[in-house]
Amino acid sequence: ADLRCSGRKLLANCFINDTGLKHPAPFADELEPADGKPYERVTMEQAKRGTPPDRPVRVYADGIFDVFHSGHARALMQAKCLFPNTHLIVGVCSDDLTHKYKGFTVMNEDERYDAIRHCRYVDEVVRNAPWTLTPEFLAKHRIDFVAHDDIPYISAGSDDVYKHIKEAGMFAPTQRTEGISTSDIITRIVRDYDVYVRRNLQRGYTAKELNVSFINEKKYHLQERVDKVKRKVRDVEEKSKEFVQKVEEKSIDLIQKWEEKSREFIGNFLQMFGPEGALKHMLKEGKGRMLQAISPRQSPDSSPTREERSPSPTFRLPFFTKTSPPPSPPPHHSGARGYLISEDDDEDDEN
Repeated sequence: ADLRCSGRKLLANCFINDTGLKHPAPFADELEPADGKPYERVTMEQAKRGTPPDRPVRVYADGIFDVFHSGHARALMQAKCLFPNTHLIVGVCSDDLTHKYKGFTVMNEDERYDAIRHCRYVDEVVRNAPWTLTPEFLAKHRIDFVAHDDIPYISAGSDDVYKHIKEAGMFAPTQRTEGISTSDIITRIVRDYDVYVRRNLQRGYTAKELNVSFINEKKYHLQERVDKVKRKVRDVEEKSKEFVQKVEEKSIDLIQKWEEKSREFIGNFLQMFGPEGALKHMLKEGKGRMLQAISPRQSPDSSPTREERSPSPTFRLPFFTKTSPPPSPPPHHSGARGYLISEDDDEDDEN
């Protein structure tokens, strides 16, 4: 919620004055001196209400800002958003002071000055800022409040270099961003020193520029070659694994399809040649037809008896019927051995 609020305030300030979004912040020693009006600080309550209306609240934040990172930018953003109308002045300590009280820096003072100038939240940059803020310095730059995280900053023989600022009611605390700092970044570089040396040698830096001995240079080059071989072997292994995996997937698909086709073939075979298959029924039907063809049909059990049958009609030849006249006897010829006997002759014989 605080960050969202700070973002809204910052957006409002950007609409009021967008010079910092188009040009780098100016150096304080290059600006024209302020008018002759006496320096009068505003209270915290007045600053939060947006007063005085004739000028912005002048907030000062200082630091080393070596290897400028997001933690620095967030701190400056919070300082810029402390009040509705804020003019942010950032002091950057020189190399001499920093090396004396804190230690060697990665970036020199000119690089650190320029990095701060190009931060969008900064309105003015003070070069060669003092390590401890004096009343004369505060009055010279017409500073109303000093912004810094609330953790006591032990340095230069003091338990907290901002103690007198806090006692004067001029301190405006900001929140420190955890997980990122210049010391952390340097620690990463020191921890992975060999990796970064080899990286820069590969990019064309000389051993002299990297302060690396001849033997170590050859060692790093040899390590780089060995790593290249390892990477190639790893790539081949990965490609081989991918190929084997694809072959396995294809094999599984083929086996599944073969199993499906096998089940289908077996099912069709059983339907045709199985115990109850179509072929058996066809053979049974064919056998029955053959038996019917070669064996006579038996009489049914319910066929009528001989007495129940209707009498068969008498069939007589035409020449045995009484109605039809007997044919004329053929003329007797000598040597004729047979003769015809009529029914009248039979009756005469019986008489």
